[in-house]
Amino acid sequence: MSLQDAMTAVERSLDDLIRSVGKLETQLGAGLDIRRVRTDTDHLRESLTLLKQSVAAAPPAHRRAPDVEMVPISDAPYNSALWTDAQDEGLGSRNGHAP
Repeated sequence: MSLQDAMTAVERSLDDLIRSVGKLETQLGAGLDIRRVRTDTDHLRESLTLLKQSVAAAPPAHRRAPDVEMVPISDAPYNSALWTDAQDEGLGSRNGHAP
């Protein structure tokens, strides 16, 4: 599914949701709960519009997922000489006295 197809599908689903909320509103009246749901659907519509604008303005290179370089990590233990003068942060020095 292309990006445009996905955006169109979301827009259709949102239109269906807005129609369904409208039907509920006519059946239940304009109470606080239905107004809250109506406000949420309005916010979704605004958010979708902003998303469509940002996608249209973004260059195609930014739409792709970044290439991830896999870095192999050996299971072999590290050379203990790497940690000769190191201190464990939060635990103090090797002799038990914090600086």
